[in-house]
Formats: sequence, C-alpha cells, structure tokens
Amino acid sequence: MKKNRLLEILGTSLKLGLTSFGGPVAHLGYFKNEYIDKRKWLDDKTYADIIALCQFLPGPASSQVGISIGMLRGGFFGGVISWLGFTMPSVIVLILFALAFQTFSLGDATWITSLKIVATAVILHAVLGMGKNLTPDKPRIAIAVLAMLIMLLFPSAIVQIAVILGAAILGYFMFSKNAQSKVEAFSISITKKQGIFALSLLVLLLIGLPIVAQAVQNPYVSIFDTFFRVGSIVFGGGHVVLPLLEQEVVPNGLLTSSEFLAGYGMAQAVPGPLFTFASYLGTMIQGLTGGIIATVAMFLPSFLLIVGALPFLSELRKRKSFQGILMGVNASVVGILLAAFYDPVFTSSITNAASFSLAAILFALMYFWKTPAWLIVIIGVVLGEVMHYFFI
Repeated sequence: MKKNRLLEILGTSLKLGLTSFGGPVAHLGYFKNEYIDKRKWLDDKTYADIIALCQFLPGPASSQVGISIGMLRGGFFGGVISWLGFTMPSVIVLILFALAFQTFSLGDATWITSLKIVATAVILHAVLGMGKNLTPDKPRIAIAVLAMLIMLLFPSAIVQIAVILGAAILGYFMFSKNAQSKVEAFSISITKKQGIFALSLLVLLLIGLPIVAQAVQNPYVSIFDTFFRVGSIVFGGGHVVLPLLEQEVVPNGLLTSSEFLAGYGMAQAVPGPLFTFASYLGTMIQGLTGGIIATVAMFLPSFLLIVGALPFLSELRKRKSFQGILMGVNASVVGILLAAFYDPVFTSSITNAASFSLAAILFALMYFWKTPAWLIVIIGVVLGEVMHYFFI
C-alpha cells in the first residue's frame, strides 16, 4: 500500500514537473487542478492553509507546497519523491544546457511566448477558484483587494511579508470568533521532536557552513555553503533569488554576466521551480557534481523548514484564534496572487490582440470545458504556433 502510494506521488508530481510552466503562481494553479480538484488528496481549506504557511517561510513557495502535499500523502519519503518528480525535469534540462552552453541557444522561440500565455490562463483559473473559497464575504474581499493594491503599488518581498503579517493581525481580531469549531484534521507522520530537530539542523548549518567553507577551501563545500545560505534567506519566490545569486557568482569571477543571463533565460523556458537555476550555475562552476551539489543545497532548507513547521500547523489549525489568523492571511494571499497575475504575468505575456485571444480560449477551455492543465499546455503551444504563422 505504501509503495503504491509513493509510486502514485511520483507519477503525479512528475507529470506536474513536465507541464508546470509559468512560475510559482502558475504552479499553485497546476497543483490545485491536479491534487485538489482532480485527485482530492486534500480539501481546499487545508491547501489554502499550507499555501499560507509557505508564504511565511523563506525559499521556493510552490516547491514547499508540493513537498508538503507529498508529506501529507506519503510521509517524509512522500515529500522527497514529490520534490524529485516536480523538480528533476528542469534540473536535468538546465544541467544539460550548462554542459552544452557553447553550442546551444534558444533565442526568442514562439513556443516560449506561448507557454507564458498558457501560464496566464492557468493562473487566472486558479485565482478565481481560490478567491471563491477564500474570500466568500465582504470583509475578506476587502482584505484581498487591499493586499492587491499594496503589492501593485509597492512590489517587493519585504512589503509582501508586511502585507501577510498585517492580514494575520486583521484576521485575529475580525474572524477568530467566527472560526469553525471543528476543522478537518490532517495526519502527518512527522513528530514535533523531529520538527524541532529539523529547525535546529537548519540553524546549525547556517552558522557552521561558512566556518567550514572558510577552513577547508574546497570548491564543493563552498558551492554547498553559498546555495544553502541563499535558499535559507530568500523571501518572495524565484525572481527574488536572482540578484542574490548574481552577487555570489558574477563579481567573484565564477561566471560572466552573459553566462549568468543565458542560464536565467533558459530557466524561464523550462517547467518547474525557478530555483533550479542553481543547477545551471553549479554545473557552470564545477561540472556535473557541482550542479548536483548546488541543487541539493538550494532546496535542503525548504525540506528542513517544512519538516519543522508541518507538525505544528496540524495542531494550531484546531485553535480558533489561529483559524482567524489564517482566514486573514488566506484572503491576503488571493490579493497577492492577483497582483502577481497582473505584473509580471499578464503584462509580460499579453502584448497584442492575438495573445489575449489565445489566453481567452485557453481559459474558457479550463473553466467551462474542464480541460486538464497538461492538455492546455499542448493546445496552447500548438495554437500559438498557428497564430504566429497566420497573424504575426
């Protein structure tokens, strides 16, 4: 039974890893479509609470949500397998791209533009679905709209954290009395002691790795230290990690600026989390082994944080005060996703009438005809090529 469940997690996450284009906001849409709407591995409320938790944590939020769902479904190894399936396709592509950097070039391919339009339709579908469940009344709609306005006017990772904290405070005072007396609990095989151990290990590595790296002067230890540190402190998703990584590798002469930007362009074109950009950088610095080490180091903090947080989330969800906080946070997440849908998703993808038409067709197929997300990717790429040939 356990083996079959792990295989099911691997198959599902691998499908998502091959088709989830468009960045972290789109990933949450693909996850909802596959894990909640189709497979019903967890309910909308639990999914929303996990998203809210991961918004509080540093690291790649969509990957952390996928890891969390895997752990709820199949324990610790379920989380590992969920991460492997979702992440490995883009890791493999980016490592191969780094190894063949001198001869391989994408250019401005039409299919990349089409994938951005696909992501626009997927994200809109996801935000509407989440909004229906997480903002069912006027007070929560107001929080979502306010969060959206603030993020549009003052876009930054620090402001996002401030918006979430503000929504948590509002939720505590506005919704705690109206919280559900009974919340559907989720079982997690990870204990609180294991959670505390994971968080302690995270702190120990953050303190100890720079000291060890300085002492041994080994390139592999230095790569692990650099990417573990960046993966531990980045709030705000994949795009926020780029300037930090650039400061770590370009001024030190490990990569040229053009090499860095070429990898960034390729990372934008593949499915899965943008944090797999680390796979390209590590390979460029120290070959295949460097790529593998950089990938593990970049995502290890996410595992430690999720293992540390999930056991306590299950307990806290039973308390009305915490439910009120989550109701406020979940409403703000809808607003944050709406802001992200407009900029950068809509503004960078919908540039003319043809791209808007394609996005509208794909959204209609998802919303009214319930077309699965993986098929939307294929239809979007094919229609994009046809429309480019006839209209552009």
